[in-house]
Amino acid sequence: MKKNHPQPPTMKIIDVTPEHEETYCQCLEEWSDEIREAGDYKRDWYARAKGGGLRVKLAIDENNVVGGMIQYLPIEQSPAQGTGLYFILCIWVHGHKQGRGNFQKKGMGTALLQAAEDDARRLGAGGMAAWGVVLPFWMRASWFRKHGYKKADRNGMMALMWKPFGADAKAPAWIRPRKKPQGAAGKVVVTGLLNGWCPAMNMVHERARRAAAELGPQVEFREVRTDERAVFLEWGISDALFIDGREMRNGPPPKYEKIKKKIARRVKKLR
Repeated sequence: MKKNHPQPPTMKIIDVTPEHEETYCQCLEEWSDEIREAGDYKRDWYARAKGGGLRVKLAIDENNVVGGMIQYLPIEQSPAQGTGLYFILCIWVHGHKQGRGNFQKKGMGTALLQAAEDDARRLGAGGMAAWGVVLPFWMRASWFRKHGYKKADRNGMMALMWKPFGADAKAPAWIRPRKKPQGAAGKVVVTGLLNGWCPAMNMVHERARRAAAELGPQVEFREVRTDERAVFLEWGISDALFIDGREMRNGPPPKYEKIKKKIARRVKKLR
């Protein structure tokens, strides 16, 4: 007897619409209490970036539920240097049981990537670039490699992957850090570099700001907005958290308590 194999669920890829902008700005995690800690930075960034070439596509399942997203922009507006390419800021398929549920392992990521590449080609781009983590975490470099990308550059755990669309395309390169924050006598200086495009990084920034305020006048919080291109090029860093000039790892986003504890240790050393 012949077995009946279920058909894969239908899916469509659409450009982001006003109806879905809030969902997009919360990275499909509007159900999460943590995402609310990220503030309005992503919304403000999006309002500016969509006029500068930002493209956003969403994956919608057969029930008209958004399960994935991809956002990309001209590489000249990205943390990498290059010409005539588009750069993927992130591609994300919702994988949590909470909220809208798990949409991974259903082909949404591949469909989103293909749609973005097709769009970039229509726009006349010479290729597509993306950042990828060399360890098996989110935005894995190995995943892009499976889709025809190759490594153009590397900075620590961050690989710069790219796919040329033609022989004339030139490989991109990372923009390296160029500046470190300065301290202040008699104070602990917490410096947050913030671009705004990533709610996870915005969350770290807001946690650090709150912790610094709660620890009193011996702590000074300095915000550097790298969404201004000239500021980013001055620093060569998009998003980062520094405590007295020492960078704190911000991925996965450290909890508020951990950030506050690190700052408090520096305060004790002032005494």
